[in-house]
Amino acid sequence: MSVFRITVLILICTLSCTEKPAIVKQEAPFVWEGANLYFLLTDRFYNADNTNDVNFGRTSETGKLRGFEGGDIKGITQKIKEGYFTELGVNAIWLTPIVEQIHGGTDEGTGLTYAFHGYWASDWTAIDPNFGTRADLQELVDVAHENQIRILLDAVVNHTGPVTEKDPVWPEDWVRTAPVCDYSSFQKTVTCTLVENLPDVRTESDAPVELPSQLIEKWENEGRLEQELKALDAFFERTGYPRAPRFYIIKWLTDYIREFGIDGYRVDTVKHTEPYVWQEFKEECDVAFAEYKKNNPEKVLDDNGFYLVGEVYNYGISAGKAFDFGDRKVNYFDDAFNGLINFDLKWNAAQWTYEGLFKTYSDVLNGDLNGYGVLNYLSSHDDGQPFDPDRSKPFESATKLLLSPGASQIYYGDESARSLIIEGTEGDATLRSFMNWEAINNNRESQAILEHWQKLGKFRRDHPAIGAGIHQMITQEPYLFYRSYQNNGYEDLVVIGLDLPIGVKHLDVSKVFDDGDQVFDAYSGSSIVVKAGIAVVDSPFNIVLLERL
Repeated sequence: MSVFRITVLILICTLSCTEKPAIVKQEAPFVWEGANLYFLLTDRFYNADNTNDVNFGRTSETGKLRGFEGGDIKGITQKIKEGYFTELGVNAIWLTPIVEQIHGGTDEGTGLTYAFHGYWASDWTAIDPNFGTRADLQELVDVAHENQIRILLDAVVNHTGPVTEKDPVWPEDWVRTAPVCDYSSFQKTVTCTLVENLPDVRTESDAPVELPSQLIEKWENEGRLEQELKALDAFFERTGYPRAPRFYIIKWLTDYIREFGIDGYRVDTVKHTEPYVWQEFKEECDVAFAEYKKNNPEKVLDDNGFYLVGEVYNYGISAGKAFDFGDRKVNYFDDAFNGLINFDLKWNAAQWTYEGLFKTYSDVLNGDLNGYGVLNYLSSHDDGQPFDPDRSKPFESATKLLLSPGASQIYYGDESARSLIIEGTEGDATLRSFMNWEAINNNRESQAILEHWQKLGKFRRDHPAIGAGIHQMITQEPYLFYRSYQNNGYEDLVVIGLDLPIGVKHLDVSKVFDDGDQVFDAYSGSSIVVKAGIAVVDSPFNIVLLERL
């Protein structure tokens, strides 16, 4: 071999072998622990079908915001098709319960109230026609999955709907109607009714019970009695469970997994039911999800298991795995829930610095709660003390919610500053006005707020490191930090800066990026090359969201 050829080969090797290998940007996996979830009241989001607005004679005048207003499953599907959720970075949607509700209404000093919210079940096997049909639900799930969005329904096992002139009480061996819970102990939180006239399902009982006569009559009139009885026989034969109240309801709820392929359940009133019930529920949910995947291999999104997130009222991330009733501590995570709703964030966000908030959450989630998660929120349908009640801090709300470790729950209208103070309402009705689409379409201030939520939401969706990773501060002044995430060969690393100067920003990213790395600021849309460990970002914003190109 000639000297010239050897020299050329050495030169080629020198040039090519010293270059960094090209980094192939991996598609971000979906991770429940860092999900960006959107929570909506089905009746209050978008009305795409006016023909289903009135059913069961629900025509009486109600208290303000206490009747059905027309929102439906089709409305959610339409907004998915329009790209609303994709632009918001949402990768999971939680709907309030859609099962058939009591037909009548109640009046408890707030004016007549119909079950628009979905938490007053009368028949778990049927979808309330005010919300839509089984075909509507199937289309919702299919369209959501086509857009890489998961669907969570809301499971109520603890209670039936109130008793009205149209809705008789369930049999005594199914429910108790007293005493009312006083929350002074574990027993007085579980074996009791949440409020007066909200019959409590006897979830502790293993005694076999017959079906309520009203369900038998209803199914017979609808021509599906034989079908339902046959399905129940098959369920109890397969499982060996006694025909006790909770197992009927577990069967009915897991049927929505088998038939429609929903991805998870948010579970209502968890601490008002015996802890072992949720282990039984999880087991049957997993069986149903595995069966759905086996029967519909072409519709399987990934290898994630079925997701269960529980509402243990007043649970906070600081408690770790143990919720304290005063006389007893209960671990709802192991063998039951993937995560719990975190009631602490609204207080932590108001009282702590960004670093105090982010580091504490990261430490807990990567410590005591490793392998599990929390679902953070700042406002909801039944929390009368939201972080920003008068919507004066919508930008701060987005930044604190969407950048906090854990999964995030956007309550419908958070992203558009939908008012939470509605004159003339009583109680939680003020939190449940119809989605403010007009403001989104026509109000520049609302549009600017939405744009901020969209930028943060899409960055969170595209980077599991934000919600499911490890937090590490880089500099306090300016406030700069990174998040890192590794799992099954996938690696994710981002740098975020908050409360930065407007205009030119010199950011020390040497701990994360190398000289010559090209990075992209997803907030301003600008590309930067790292030089001497510094990323220089020139933007009219005080926030940067840096990712490697």
